[in-house]
Amino acid sequence: MTARPPVALTIAGTDSGGGAGVAADLKTFEAHGVWGTCAVVAVTAQNTVGVQAFETMSPDLVRAQVASVASDIGVDAAKTGMLASAELVSAVAAAVREAGIARLVVDPVLMSKHGSSLLADDAVDTLRAELLPLATVVTPNLPEAARLVGFAVEDRAAMEAAGWALVEMGPSVAFVKGGHLGGGQSPDCLVVAGSATVVWIEGRRVPTLHTHGTGCVLSAAICAELARGMDASDACVAARHFCARSISAGVALGSGVGPVNPGWSGPTSWAR
Repeated sequence: MTARPPVALTIAGTDSGGGAGVAADLKTFEAHGVWGTCAVVAVTAQNTVGVQAFETMSPDLVRAQVASVASDIGVDAAKTGMLASAELVSAVAAAVREAGIARLVVDPVLMSKHGSSLLADDAVDTLRAELLPLATVVTPNLPEAARLVGFAVEDRAAMEAAGWALVEMGPSVAFVKGGHLGGGQSPDCLVVAGSATVVWIEGRRVPTLHTHGTGCVLSAAICAELARGMDASDACVAARHFCARSISAGVALGSGVGPVNPGWSGPTSWAR
């Protein structure tokens, strides 16, 4: 009999184009040798040029999906993505508590890559109050960090300040992504609660248009490493390197922003 693999759960929305959300998360889990499970929060009509429409699941159905997986298969680590509304944020927080999920990555998805809103304005306070205290790692980009902490995050000093403010809200680790900084560098800031230092993960910006799903792949890679038993800080560093390779392997699909490729190490490759 084959031994039980590590199990990761994504609690997020779908992407009909396959580049982000649940689809990207499951591909990333598989690339890490982790069994992927899912609780679908919303269904989008989405392609490389934008999000045309979406509808949400009921809070009861979302909670039932999480409970179904946790009660039978078990969950070694979970991540959240698109949560859409305050009511769904509360439902997910309740489901995580009820299932006893101890390793949680919160990707505070506010907007799509194309600028479509994926979280209601009144849900941000709920996310701060109910979900962040349960998080092992939170992974905001600069606009998301600014919304969560209440001040502009536009340079390295502000990234550090945002990281410290975020861990004060409950997460063990804040991973503030620097992809929105200008210039040829794309540094990320890692702040660990209880630590006196900040870790900067340096990296050059990959010259590509095809970056759809970057945040999903990064947070899913962190989740997969947590499911495999890795320390949270080390998981962030490992995921950052995995994500950089995924961006470099981005796929030229459609007429807009193509997806990154979390299957870069697999047998299939696509011309960029």
